[in-house]
Amino acid sequence: MPDLPDRAAPPAHAAVPAPHLGLTWRPLTTDDADLVHALTERCEAVDQPVLRTARAQVEDVLGRPATGMKADSLGGFDASGELRAAAFVHAPLGDETHARVFISASVDPSWRGRGIGRALLTWQDDRARQILATLDPRLPGRIAAYVDEDLEDRRRLYAAAGFSPKRTFREMRLRLTEPPVAVDVPEGYEIRQWSPEIDDAVRDAHNEAFRDHWGSQPVAESTWAASHRSLEAAWSVVAVHLETGSVAGYALTARHEHQWEALGHSEGFTELLGVLRPHRGSGVARALLAAVLTALYRDGIEVAALDVDMENPSGAHRFYERMGYEPQGARILYTIEV
Repeated sequence: MPDLPDRAAPPAHAAVPAPHLGLTWRPLTTDDADLVHALTERCEAVDQPVLRTARAQVEDVLGRPATGMKADSLGGFDASGELRAAAFVHAPLGDETHARVFISASVDPSWRGRGIGRALLTWQDDRARQILATLDPRLPGRIAAYVDEDLEDRRRLYAAAGFSPKRTFREMRLRLTEPPVAVDVPEGYEIRQWSPEIDDAVRDAHNEAFRDHWGSQPVAESTWAASHRSLEAAWSVVAVHLETGSVAGYALTARHEHQWEALGHSEGFTELLGVLRPHRGSGVARALLAAVLTALYRDGIEVAALDVDMENPSGAHRFYERMGYEPQGARILYTIEV
């Protein structure tokens, strides 16, 4: 890929893949949800990704301009009208320390090896820089993509385009073959079940808890609601500091049933677990996670899962290992600073 322009001078036009690749290109809309989901399923059957995509997630992606993000998409259709390739670019709004644009793409397994992935990445890079030019110019820009660690061809593609592996997010799992060990709740705290009434306070707590984590940015209300559509209230808990009545920590667990057949087991996935700084080291995190494990076991769920930033200086992965979780596959975040 040729040298790319800097953020101050985004390309005038995003380079749409050339006609010789055999596809007709246009933006994707919510009317394309069936085609996008079908393409995603064909790709995931071959790639066996760490995380699989639900139909509802496809609808969220296609509707991103209405969910608090600046977004764009491009689909490549064959002569029969079948979607063979798709690319997405989106920027969360409200970032405070970096202006971020995330990219993702899918190419039908039967159409790979023709240069389509490289052409889509060129379009995504151009479009991402155009979007970055509309964001806060005082913030450093970052283009980012998640790649499963075992997809070596895709990793080489990003590396050749100037992206660097920045963080590794590893899944960890615990088989619930026996009742979880009881854990005492620290004095001065109470573990309560999550409810919609407390959700905004949990969002505020999450934004504060993750303020010191690499790459984390505040989550806006509109984005927050869409981010945990699969949340299971019965498996999600909040730690309340009794003296102040405020949220001290939280563990939000999702029911991703669309993944269970491929995984070969039922699973509760704890998507977010955080403790605010004044309450760290008190045992709140352990009590939260123990409450989640108890709820999962009670409901007959076979496996508890979560993912962890392996470069987190707090050593969170060691904490999860002590709780009985074992490391599994990982996604690597590739970034380019602009």
